[in-house]
Amino acid sequence: MSRALVLVSLLLTVAILSDAFSTENPTDRRVLVLLDDFAIKSSHSLYFNSLQSRGFDLDFKLADDPKIALQRYGQYLYDALILFSPSTDRFGGSVDAADILDFVDSGHDLIIAADASVSDLIREIAIDCGVDFDEDPDAVVIDHTSYAVSDTEGDHTLIAGDDFIQSEVILGSEKIKAPVLSKGIGHSVNPANSLVLKVLSASPSAYSANPKSKLSTPPMLTGSAIGLVSVVQARNNARIMISGSLSMFSNRFFSSGVQKAGGSNNYEKSGNEQFLTQISTWVFHERGHLKAVNVRHHRVVETDEPSIYRINDELEYSVEIYEWSGKSWEPYVADDVQVQFYMMSPYILKTMSTDKKGVYYTTFKVPDVYGVFQFKVEYNRLGYTSLSLSKQIPVRPFRHNEYERFITAAFPYYGASFSMMAGFFIFSLVYLYHK
Repeated sequence: MSRALVLVSLLLTVAILSDAFSTENPTDRRVLVLLDDFAIKSSHSLYFNSLQSRGFDLDFKLADDPKIALQRYGQYLYDALILFSPSTDRFGGSVDAADILDFVDSGHDLIIAADASVSDLIREIAIDCGVDFDEDPDAVVIDHTSYAVSDTEGDHTLIAGDDFIQSEVILGSEKIKAPVLSKGIGHSVNPANSLVLKVLSASPSAYSANPKSKLSTPPMLTGSAIGLVSVVQARNNARIMISGSLSMFSNRFFSSGVQKAGGSNNYEKSGNEQFLTQISTWVFHERGHLKAVNVRHHRVVETDEPSIYRINDELEYSVEIYEWSGKSWEPYVADDVQVQFYMMSPYILKTMSTDKKGVYYTTFKVPDVYGVFQFKVEYNRLGYTSLSLSKQIPVRPFRHNEYERFITAAFPYYGASFSMMAGFFIFSLVYLYHK
């Protein structure tokens, strides 16, 4: 009986995994949501409903639930993880910070929302992702210029942020018109980490401090260096979003009107819903995910791929690149895709043409150097998954019977040889027969 139960559980696991994240369907579908309190599920229901309406399967659990598991039988049970548990000091089950980072290292995506009560555990995960929250446990972001006008907020900690990153692939093509409401802790990004991007920054007048005490020393975080929301795209194309405000995702902030201090515009609805929907679309690979297929190369006069090239051959290289639209693969159109013909260093670097149907191609002459070369495409563009293609091919010199019979540049040497032969013949005649 126990063997039958194990077999059934294995079959169910395989069935679940077969509908998971894959290269042909890169959108995350199974999402684990860890909460500090189940009340967050209702207070942030608009955000969760927007994910479920796009086809995501959300599994809600308390962060300290002893039955939490990310893996079973060596396979991950979820494609993405949302941590709405800023104050948790320890995850339930056998999950710890290292397991969360291994989850990301395996190519899965992560969303972290913190607030002023952020625990050391969440800080540790954020630091490993390149984001450092303010060390002062009582500090929040304060802005006496770019705050949201409100009858209940007198300490100017309710920020109306509108300093967005300029990237259509991350925030969508439609401009976010209303400011985004944020109330929470600020963070800085590691300047040595080029993979971290601030998506929403504080204004130049903002600073991070305890609003209930007077400033005795200058604050550590000030101005636009304060990140309100940041994203990371790892080298394995896993994506991470880190926010210092859990309230940013709440129903109250989604539906609340907003008026920025000093501004004349009074918006009936904040930009939180549009902003967070667009970022989650990017984080969960519904936009900006590329794949390359059908890498081909051959001589210009041929169609079959050879096993070796000869120096000075004319060859053609092509590759097809597509972008995932959330439902299907669409042709990716750009004018900055380059190919290298590489041996120790690039001998040839060419920008490829495109037919705007996903095919990129170029032709070039093999350099007059023989050895083992590589076709390399290293494509990195802001907001898009990186492409790294490499294909090795040897290049040989001319064979002895492939050189030209007579080389124009050698005509002087040919003349010298024949003139020497003629001179020797005349000299021999004169020497032998002239007295």
